[in-house]
Amino acid sequence: MIVVVDYGLCNVGSVLNMLKRIGAAAEISSDPARVGQADKLILPGVGAFDNGMANIERLGLLPVLDLKVRVEKTPILGICLGMQLLTRRSEEGDRPGLGWIEADTRRFRLEPSGALRVPHMGWNELKPTRSHPLLEGLGHDARFYFVHSYHAVCDDVNDAIANAHYGYDFAAVIARDNVMGTQFHPEKSHRFGLALLRNFVEAV
Repeated sequence: MIVVVDYGLCNVGSVLNMLKRIGAAAEISSDPARVGQADKLILPGVGAFDNGMANIERLGLLPVLDLKVRVEKTPILGICLGMQLLTRRSEEGDRPGLGWIEADTRRFRLEPSGALRVPHMGWNELKPTRSHPLLEGLGHDARFYFVHSYHAVCDDVNDAIANAHYGYDFAAVIARDNVMGTQFHPEKSHRFGLALLRNFVEAV
């Protein structure tokens, strides 16, 4: 069973609908007991870093998530804010993150006189840096939908398994052991997002 963790900062229904299209056994839950029974976890998210961590703590999800990920090595996929929460901290807020990836979350640093604006919003291509089951078979034309002002900066560049470019290259997909994250929204990325979620369900 895949549990899509609902901590109040995402349209979790769209993620669940994509999983149902794949035929995955999945449910939405904010109940620590149900999260504790999951075979795999998805942590979506839209909004502010501190609000995300505060909601996870308020709902009593932090201990069970830490147990599942750190001890039981349950595969987890963070999406957008959910990916940023996997890191140690964010320039957006003051609360510590989950710290499951050795990385920090930073705001885009773009030339103030340039044509690019923050947030980075729209479709963008991935540039894989190494092979990984999450990226299997996506093809060179794979494009994904981004909406974000912050991105993860990994201590170990090998933890960024695919980059995207917006002013400069940034980590678009991160992975270390059972912990994975996408800065983009696979649930909004049509067939490409469906293929990536299928990889998480079937290949990871």
